[in-house]
Amino acid sequence: MWLTLNHRHTPNDWNVFGASDDMLIKRYYESRLKKRILNPPDSVCFMLTGKDVADAPEKTTEVAFWCCEMGISHVTFHIDTDNPGGLKPFLEKLKSISKFARLIVYSAGEEEISGEGPDVLVVIGMSGREEIVRCIRHMAQEKVNPDYVDEEMIESYLRFRYEPDLVIKTGGSHLTDFLIWQSVYSELFFTDVNWNEFRKLDLLRALRDYQTRKRRYGK
Repeated sequence: MWLTLNHRHTPNDWNVFGASDDMLIKRYYESRLKKRILNPPDSVCFMLTGKDVADAPEKTTEVAFWCCEMGISHVTFHIDTDNPGGLKPFLEKLKSISKFARLIVYSAGEEEISGEGPDVLVVIGMSGREEIVRCIRHMAQEKVNPDYVDEEMIESYLRFRYEPDLVIKTGGSHLTDFLIWQSVYSELFFTDVNWNEFRKLDLLRALRDYQTRKRRYGK
């Protein structure tokens, strides 16, 4: 970057120029990565915690938009929490996703749907074990003959029937058991970047990593 010699620059000027250069470099790198992603996953699931959402209430909307922009047709955000009601103050920000996608919010046994476009599912609190127990109870209530129980029948009773191609876990917390049945063949991507610092660049890196893997589906 050329600077005129007749202008005396202050430390703040240098900070501005440095930030601008960093932004240009980041955008250039993002653009290069994006061009290399030719086969993005159809379905992606992000494993979050209640603290993630509290610390960065707008991040979920931002990441959902990036995913839709990349042509991902189904995005799931699971928010692991023992107190779903405690996230009510942040739900309004999540609802802005309906401006560019079909938003399904599932919390405390209730489902709310709004908007049109790619599916974005936000599940608050429900674990994979809870879903399996619920599935078995429904089959018992309907007196399903045990001889008829197979994988297809179990899947028909599951609350969430999406099978994510890629599961992304940010930060250092443990992976939850959400979609424990559906994600058995999913590819896993772990990053030590915390959710509130998760960037589009981090998403593109995860998609690039997925693209290089050879999926075996248990074979």
